[in-house]
Amino acid sequence: MQTSDWQPVLLLLVLVVAAVVLLHAVSVALRAIRAPLHTGPFTGGLEPREHPLSRFHVRWYPVTMVFLAFDMEMLFMYPWTKVVSAIGTAAVVEMFLFLGILLAGVGYAWREGAFRWS
Repeated sequence: MQTSDWQPVLLLLVLVVAAVVLLHAVSVALRAIRAPLHTGPFTGGLEPREHPLSRFHVRWYPVTMVFLAFDMEMLFMYPWTKVVSAIGTAAVVEMFLFLGILLAGVGYAWREGAFRWS
């Protein structure tokens, strides 16, 4: 291989490195140093009782699972509406089977007390 074969690659590499260094220098030169913003409570006017990044109580877990189940239902129902007329009765039967399985899951969550808050 000749040296002239690598000249365009080296030139491109030099240009990319120069552009990165230039952009970094511009960002350092134009950086605005700000003091953290101190604000009061935003809802209800009361001081927060816990840190905003604290863990959620374990009772939210079943509610989250039920929400995700219904969210998945909507995820499957939107495309189903596009093909139900083309497929016909089989698509309707499959959707009612899917909804039955989802309803069984909600019934199980209800029986296990997922919707009780005390």
